Amino acid sequence: MLDEIINLDKKYYMNTFGDRLPVCFVRGEGIKLFSDNGKEYYDFLGGIAVNALGHNHPKFIAALKNQLDKVLHTSSLYYIENQAKLAQKIAENTFADKVFFCNSGAEANEGAFKLAKIYFYKKGIDKYEIITLDKSFHGRTLATVAATGQEKYQKPYRPLTPGFIQVEPNNYQAVENAVTDKTAAIMIELIQGESGVHPMDLEYVRKLRQLCDEKDILLIFDEVQTGMGRTGKLFAHQLYGINPDIFTAAKALGGGIPIGAVCASDKIASAFTPGDHGTTFGGNPFSTAAGLAVFDIFENEGLVEHAGKMGDIFKDKLTDLQKKYGDKICEIRSAGLLIGIELKTKIAKDVFNKLFDNGILTSLCGGNTIRIAPPLIITENDIDLFVTNLDDILGRI
Repeated sequence: MLDEIINLDKKYYMNTFGDRLPVCFVRGEGIKLFSDNGKEYYDFLGGIAVNALGHNHPKFIAALKNQLDKVLHTSSLYYIENQAKLAQKIAENTFADKVFFCNSGAEANEGAFKLAKIYFYKKGIDKYEIITLDKSFHGRTLATVAATGQEKYQKPYRPLTPGFIQVEPNNYQAVENAVTDKTAAIMIELIQGESGVHPMDLEYVRKLRQLCDEKDILLIFDEVQTGMGRTGKLFAHQLYGINPDIFTAAKALGGGIPIGAVCASDKIASAFTPGDHGTTFGGNPFSTAAGLAVFDIFENEGLVEHAGKMGDIFKDKLTDLQKKYGDKICEIRSAGLLIGIELKTKIAKDVFNKLFDNGILTSLCGGNTIRIAPPLIITENDIDLFVTNLDDILGRI
């Protein structure tokens, strides 16, 4: 079956992903996935920080089935109960007053750019530049590629959408030097996931907040990967204790159903008035039913707090492994259940492949970092299984 799927993929699907890992999953349960040949895998990547509830969570599936029996889509011409209630959930659990729903993280970031620009436009102020960081990742659209601070993503699409400026992360002076009277916003990931799980320093973020307040600049946090319990707080800005003016969410917000969100204070959100922005599918009854179910399960099962606890246990066990293999593990970086294991470059790809061969799913980021972003339902036994496998691989490599 797998060979047939690979052949169909090569023949009919645009080759944007190249040769993928040789597996096709047909079923999931909890933290486990099962391939078409029946092999069992442990999902320590969670669909790239998406499957926060794991696979086939009974309450989540029941909520989706319940909505399927009602209505899937109506359009934004009409009021949508689930949309209003999910916006309320986000607002009640963050500083945000207003929320706009879309279909993905990239689309949410596009919405944040538009909101920042129109905010100053409607005030009659000519500000349009947006400062982002080197090694960042904000999406695959033309604007989010321009915002992404990685040459490999930008080069094929030059000339890029103008107005985006990248500076070195965790370097406050670099940001301050880049600010002009045209700067509308500074956008950062509090923890850069795609480049290898690199957190921003607390003092650096505090200084950015102060700079934005002083210079009338909007501070935007891209929480597409760090949101929805991933760091042991509902959103990473709560871990830092610093509120932006706008933040974006996606990935785990829908538990596997596509959804994105632009979230802002009333002062900023009011810049959007009828006709300024829109969506066909965003926030429809089905995707927002998924979001409501995620919130409900988070609250009933204490998953955000659990993620923080499991994240601490995971980091401690990996730190012990680092002490054992100091010649092979360079650094452990983490916040909750977003974890990066930086390895010596010469062994990183081999370790990643051997983990996969052992039925352990991860991703390889930044060339030499194993990224872990498992479902928040993970247990200490699951963590022990991962650490035991990594220990065995490092001992043999």
